[in-house]
This record gives sequence, C-alpha cells and structure tokens, in this order.
Amino acid sequence: MVETVPSNVTPLRGSDANYRTPPQNNEAEQALLGAILVNNEAYRRVAEFLLPEHFAAPVHGRIYAAARTLIERAQIANPVTLKNQFEQDGALADVGGAQYLARLAASMVTIINAADYGRTIYDLHLRRQLIAIGEDTVNDAYAYDLEREGMAQIEAAEKKLFDLATTGLNERGFQDFKTAYTKAIDMAQAAFQKTGRTVGVGTAFVDLDKKLGGLHPSDLIVLAGRPSMGKTALATNIAFNAARAYREATAPDGKRVAEDGAVVAFFSLEMSAEQLATRVLSERSGVSSDKIRRGEISHHDFDKFLAASQDLAEIPLHIDDTPALTIGALRTRARRLQRSKGLDLVVIDYLQLLRGSGEGYGPDNRVQEVSEITRGLKALAKELNVPVLALSQLSRQVESREDKRPMLSDLRESGSIEQDADVVMFIYRDEYYHGERATPKKTPEEDEAKFQKRYDSWFAHFQEIHDQADIIIAKQRHGPIGTIKLRFDTNTTKFDNLAADDRLPEERY
Repeated sequence: MVETVPSNVTPLRGSDANYRTPPQNNEAEQALLGAILVNNEAYRRVAEFLLPEHFAAPVHGRIYAAARTLIERAQIANPVTLKNQFEQDGALADVGGAQYLARLAASMVTIINAADYGRTIYDLHLRRQLIAIGEDTVNDAYAYDLEREGMAQIEAAEKKLFDLATTGLNERGFQDFKTAYTKAIDMAQAAFQKTGRTVGVGTAFVDLDKKLGGLHPSDLIVLAGRPSMGKTALATNIAFNAARAYREATAPDGKRVAEDGAVVAFFSLEMSAEQLATRVLSERSGVSSDKIRRGEISHHDFDKFLAASQDLAEIPLHIDDTPALTIGALRTRARRLQRSKGLDLVVIDYLQLLRGSGEGYGPDNRVQEVSEITRGLKALAKELNVPVLALSQLSRQVESREDKRPMLSDLRESGSIEQDADVVMFIYRDEYYHGERATPKKTPEEDEAKFQKRYDSWFAHFQEIHDQADIIIAKQRHGPIGTIKLRFDTNTTKFDNLAADDRLPEERY
C-alpha cells in the first residue's frame, strides 16, 4: 500500500529537512506581560493555570515570575518596581534592558483578552512538551538496551503523556456551598431510589453494604488478609455480584450511567483469566472448582455447569491477567475501557504484584515503590470517579501472635497503604487456625476421659466457626468501623450473607 502525503504538508527532502522552530507566540507573551504590568488584575485572570515555565522566551518567564512574587505580596508590579531587579539581567539586556519593561507596558492595549493570551501561551507550552516527549521516545527507541524491553519504553511514554494530560486537573478551585450540597442531596436521592439503599456500587452482602453504603466512587478500598483467607474469592464474588446486577440508564446529559450494579475491570496479576472464570463458574453452579479443574463431574453437574455458563455469558466483567503490570499501564487500560465500554468498578488482585512506573526500584526502596502505587490507585479512583478495590497481603507478624486477628499495623508497607486508602478491610477466618487442621490428638499421658473433654471443647468451637468469615472494617473515612460476618463455602469459594438467628437468609435469583 502506497502512503500519500496530505496536500497541506510539504514532504521533507534533502536540504528541506531543516530545523523547525517549536510552536510559540512571542506577541501573545508580550501582550499578556504588558497587561499585567499596567493592571495587576490581569495576573489574577491567569494565575490559576499559568506558570513561569510555560513561557517560550525564558526572559518572559522571569518577568512573569517577578511580577507574580510582588503581586502575591500585595505589592504593585510595574516597570518601576521591577526595574531594579532586571537592571543586571544579561538576558534582558539583549532586548533592551530594563527599558524593555516600559515598552511592554506602553504597547498594552487592553486586559480584556488577558485570559485568552494566557490560554494560548499554555496551549503552546503543551505542544512543545509533546514534541519533547516525542523526541525522547524516538531517541529511547533507537538506543537499544537489553535491560529495557520495548513494553517498558511504551509504558514510560504513556506515563509522560498521562502526567502532561493531567497537569492541573486536580486543581479544581473553589465550589460554592450550594453546588456542593446539591450534589450531596442528589447522591442521597440516588441511594434512596436504589433497592439496596447504597450510594456506591453494591456488593450484594447486606451487612457489608449497610456498613459501607456500597463501594463509593473515587474511593480506594483495600481488602487485606493472610494467604488462604479468601481475599481473591471475596473480591471475585463482589466483582461478579456487581457485574450481574448491572443495569444501564441514560443521564439527562445523554451519558451512560449505571442505574444499578457496575461494569467491572478485574486486574488479576496472580491468577489467569481461566482460573478466575473457573471460580466464578463454580460459585454459580455449586460444583466444586477442584472437580471442574480435574474434570471429575457427573452428567448432572455438567448440566448445572452449562446452565451457569450461559447465565454468565453477557455480564460486563472484563478480566486482564497480564503479570507484573505497572501502575501506569493499569491506569491506561482502565481509562481505555471506560472510554470504549464504560467502567464503574476496578478490582486489583493484588497490590504487591503491581510495579511502579519509575525505573530503578529495588528491594531497598520497595516502600517508595508501593507509595507510588497506592498514590496512583487513589488518583485513578478520583480521575475515573469509580471505586478501586485493591487486595493486599499482610506481613507474617500476624502468625507470631496468639490472637491472629489482623490490625492496621500488619499491612505490608503499611504507611502508604493505610494513609492513601479510604477504607481498609481485613478478612479473617478462625476456621483456618482452629478448624480441622487443629483437630486434637491424644497424648500418651492423657487418659480417655480427659482427651474426650478436650476434643468436645474443640468440636463445640469448631461448630461455631465452621464456614464463617469475619470482615473487619478497620478504617473508613466516611462511616463507622466494625466487624460483619459472612458465610464461606470452601468447596465453591463462595461468600454469602450469614443468616442471623432472628432472620432468614435472603433469596437470590
């Protein structure tokens, strides 16, 4: 296929391939500076988004910075007050010395267009930064390095582009209280109209939703526990329940919104997509995942298995099982999914398997890398306005305690995780420590009656804790902490609401 050059672009050939001047507008910079020097009010029209480094001409950036310093000190910035600072400035001497300030002020026509000039300067700055990123990307690609794979270079370029695109997005400025409380009332009304009375994404676990009010948009929720406690199983159940309950609606502005449930992105860094799907199929069909894996299922089980698979075919649950994903790549993929298919919930299994986007992280600075990851996940939740549920491992110090219920201090690299998370939940199953693996054994010095008494005591406790799991909410910015209980089926790795003595379990169809 022969590529054609657009008619408005001149091909670069031979001597025509000359150096091109980066985009800039010297007249706009001069006009804005002149307006500021005549009327300092012009500065306030651009102060929120324009910085000295956004000017193409370094001398203009220094003039802007000096004027900003005086204005923010409540002093007047004009050619007279700035003259002494620039009399010895060599760069300013090339354009006429301190008299250049007076010429800028004299050439000013009006401050009405000051904001437009500022936006033009800022836009051209972004274009120059794009050129620099493009040149760095090309040079990095040419500099072949065995230690750095091509995907790592792509992720580094994506991070630079993302950082450039999000510059200033978090600085939303002031909102009047009327706007803020109107949004709060809208959220409360939406929660009232929902069946589960939740503001955020419902988990289908009644007591958990009552405690949390659902998984709130822009929140980072950390679910932590020791291995074999059921972290992945609970996260999978939550993701499936949210995706299965998904119902789409159209907002007044024409945008797609989730009336209930969620479109879910599940980043599985530990298990393959097939293993995760097997768990979901086991949970829905009631057939042990171990039997499904080994093919040891009867015709009756196979019929249930097929019926469950047909039921699951259309749910909006998207799985990415790329190993050793960087936080930058995860962010890019989540944004892409939201644009193409929508996105209401992100689940990550698990946090410690993510890598930072920066280079050179090693064992000695793992804490800094995890800090970057947790900050990135919180920023992702705010940017996409969705809850991010991240699983986390606990340190081994839990095993050395007699009471093995986890605490916030048990989180690995707990400083950054505990600080950045809006909600921290622990999953604890007493059965893991005091269940069948702790079955009493008769000792030589023990008579039958004494052993039987000890066995009966163990069995009574085992009956109490069998198939139960505690979800310990240790931190919640928006509500109370506490513990709720769920039922856990180890064969199908399914969590469910635990029926209290005074109520029947809810039927789920």
